[in-house]
Amino acid sequence: MSATRSNSAPTADDPGFGLYVHWPFCLAKCPYCDFNSHVRSSVDHERWRAALLREIDHYAGDTGGRRLTSIFFGGGTPSLMPPATVAAVIERAARHWRFAEDVEITLEANPTSVEASKFAGFHAAGVNRVSLGVQALNDADLRFLGRQHSAVEAKAAVDIARRQFGRYTFDLIYARPTQTIDAWRAELAEALALAGDHLSVYQLTIEPETVFGAAYRRGELPVADEDTAATLFEVTQDLLADAGLPAYEISNHARAGAESRHNLTYWRYGDYVGIGPGAHGRITVGGGKFATRQHRAPEAWLAAVERTGHATQQRDSVEPEERFAEMLMMGLRTTDGVRRSRVITETGRTIEAAVDSNRLDRMIGGGFLVLDDEGLRATAAGRQRLNAVLGGLLT
Repeated sequence: MSATRSNSAPTADDPGFGLYVHWPFCLAKCPYCDFNSHVRSSVDHERWRAALLREIDHYAGDTGGRRLTSIFFGGGTPSLMPPATVAAVIERAARHWRFAEDVEITLEANPTSVEASKFAGFHAAGVNRVSLGVQALNDADLRFLGRQHSAVEAKAAVDIARRQFGRYTFDLIYARPTQTIDAWRAELAEALALAGDHLSVYQLTIEPETVFGAAYRRGELPVADEDTAATLFEVTQDLLADAGLPAYEISNHARAGAESRHNLTYWRYGDYVGIGPGAHGRITVGGGKFATRQHRAPEAWLAAVERTGHATQQRDSVEPEERFAEMLMMGLRTTDGVRRSRVITETGRTIEAAVDSNRLDRMIGGGFLVLDDEGLRATAAGRQRLNAVLGGLLT
């Protein structure tokens, strides 16, 4: 991989510029998942590789020459991609954008033994960070979650990732049915023995258009009550903070300097190009901000790219008021919150001018938000109830 490199890392005031690449295919659809993922008996990898490269070329027409701080291969299951496809995408990105000296290139992977065997190939392709979808550390819960790996495979994959990549992380899901607080404490302790400098921990949510959603509507799926879920959240925050992995976002924990650079670009409302089926993007062109979305269905996306060079289904201007709302929805997830300078840059207004003062005062008075010289941020209580806080501010 050859690219002009800059050693200027993204900051809170300069959130960076990212490339998101969506690979939509999985071996099986997990019952809790509402992502744009699909099961196919076969994939023409040559066609898909060529199409991803063409869509990069298209978006480079608007953004070429910018400093790229991160690439993220998400899905779906990107570890089902051939390493040659990953290498081709990275090399094509290097043609169009200047790579930051410490550019972060992350690939999501399932921790099956077959996919872990490809880690060396991904590393050789240029990936320097891997994110493993472990989700649970016992086989019974892995079966419940529809995962294709065992706990032994997961631990082995984490060990391979530790040795192969400079940086790695893995995901866990809590608030699983019948999960006790003591059992979760024990599982977190086991996870910390495996973890490096980053860990993502998500509460199980029941999405309507999923297998779990249908089971819940039929009364066949018990879920954690609000008090139990809140306690599990608090236990998670306390245990990981005590272990040196404090939360920097609602569900993400890291040692200082080890945060996901790509995700921080999202949360700090930076620009990113999104390619692949269903991918979203936010790009600034000619002083305007545009929201992009690609065709969601894999076959429709592929046909559109082969026909026109891209599969953009929507490209909408994001006006200042909507930008502010998006900044709050993303930025208040983080412990840093939304900076005053970024609000002015994106909207031309101050925080005080952009939000109703009575609503803001209620949230501050209730202990859910803090407004100071740096900007607006949610307290721990506010992040735990963020949907309600956002509703109180924006509706």
